[in-house]
Amino acid sequence: MSTSTPKYMLNKQLEALLEGENNMIANLSNASALLFEQLKDINWAGFYLWEEADKELVLGPFQGKVACVRIKNGSGVCGSAYKDQETYLVPDVHAFPGHIACDAASESEIVVPVTKDGRQIGVLDIDAPIKNRFTEEDQEVLEEFVRVLIKHI
Repeated sequence: MSTSTPKYMLNKQLEALLEGENNMIANLSNASALLFEQLKDINWAGFYLWEEADKELVLGPFQGKVACVRIKNGSGVCGSAYKDQETYLVPDVHAFPGHIACDAASESEIVVPVTKDGRQIGVLDIDAPIKNRFTEEDQEVLEEFVRVLIKHI
C-alpha cells in the first residue's frame, strides 16, 4: 500500500485515533483525514452515507475537492459498491460504465462498503489522479480499516 507509513500502521493509527469516541460523524471525519494524510497519490478520501428517506447515498465527511452530494443506489462506482455490498477496485474510472465524474482529475478509485451488524451505513470512497493506483493489497488494508472503524460508530 502506498502510504507514508507502513501498511500495518494505518489501522493501528486509526484504532488509537478513535479510542474512546463513538460519535459517527467525528470518527468518519478523522478517518477520512487520516487516509488523506497517509495515502500517497490520492485526491479524495471520504464517505457517502445511506439516507433511507431518499433511498440514496449522501455526501458525508471527506477530504479533497468539493464532491457530488447525492448518488443513487447502483449508480457509479459508489452506488454499485453499495448495492452489491462488495469492494470495487477500479483501475480506470473512465472505463467503468456509468462512472460519475465529480472530479475530472480522478483516474482510479476504490470503494469499500461500510456495514455494521447487518445495517448498510454507506461506503468509503478513495479517488486517485493516476490510473491503476489501487492494488489488491490496498483493498485488504482498507477493508480492515473499515472493520476497525465500524467498532467505533
